[in-house]
Amino acid sequence: MILWYLKDRKYSVKDAVSKLSKAIRWRHEFGVSELSEESIKSVAETRKAYVHDFLDVNGRPVLIVDASKHIPGEFEQYEDEKLCVFMIEKALSKLPSGKQEILAVIDLRGFRTQNADIKFLTFVFDALYYYYPRRLSQVLFVDAPFIYRPVWELIKPLVKSYASLVRFCSAKTVKEEYFAADTVPPNFK
Repeated sequence: MILWYLKDRKYSVKDAVSKLSKAIRWRHEFGVSELSEESIKSVAETRKAYVHDFLDVNGRPVLIVDASKHIPGEFEQYEDEKLCVFMIEKALSKLPSGKQEILAVIDLRGFRTQNADIKFLTFVFDALYYYYPRRLSQVLFVDAPFIYRPVWELIKPLVKSYASLVRFCSAKTVKEEYFAADTVPPNFK
């Protein structure tokens, strides 16, 4: 864990210790260690986010988000936040030896303006930036509808250097470039 923070802070021990201390405090206050399948069961049943059963072709665990299934207000924001953190933790727990990063696939097929949730996205980006630095290798925005481009332009400044990890691509690209034929996620077959 310390190495992630050192890399993220360009090996400044002082900055890394400060950021790590905040992350440890946040993990305790948020209750990360108490999260379980049971504690997120109702929101997880929506299948708006899940960890794929197989690694991608680069040996990374894959966190898949179906953005069209996120309906702001359907659950308390804290429930969505718990799902987010639980899924990140679950993906990280599947890291093979020698790997440190996960792949996030954001499926935007069917995404509509009513699915947009800037408050929740801010939480996600803050969590990744402050508490899971250098744990995301790439984010695929799959089949982004026209409406998503302006939303991305609003979000982009919030994600800082993580914006370079984003790739807009098609479902076909995900299927052909990121998975072996027998490991393609069901909604990309």
